[in-house]
Amino acid sequence: MLFAKGNGNAAIILIAIVGSVAVIAIVTFLIYKFTHPKLKSDQKKPDEKEIVEEELNRILKPIDDDKVAKELNDYKEKEDE
Repeated sequence: MLFAKGNGNAAIILIAIVGSVAVIAIVTFLIYKFTHPKLKSDQKKPDEKEIVEEELNRILKPIDDDKVAKELNDYKEKEDE
């Protein structure tokens, strides 16, 4: 047992380990804070409806049939009113 002779050494080593971890955590936080730019406040945040429409347009196939496309546009117009 390396530390069996005295309790003072164990406390000092424990404090040194905890202090080292704290310093590493603070340095890591500061590096993260300064390397990741903040979002600009003047940028417009998209609405939930816009996000959903973008995702659906990305996933779904475009409508080839003119009749179905017209019915869908009519439905969207009724929904917006």
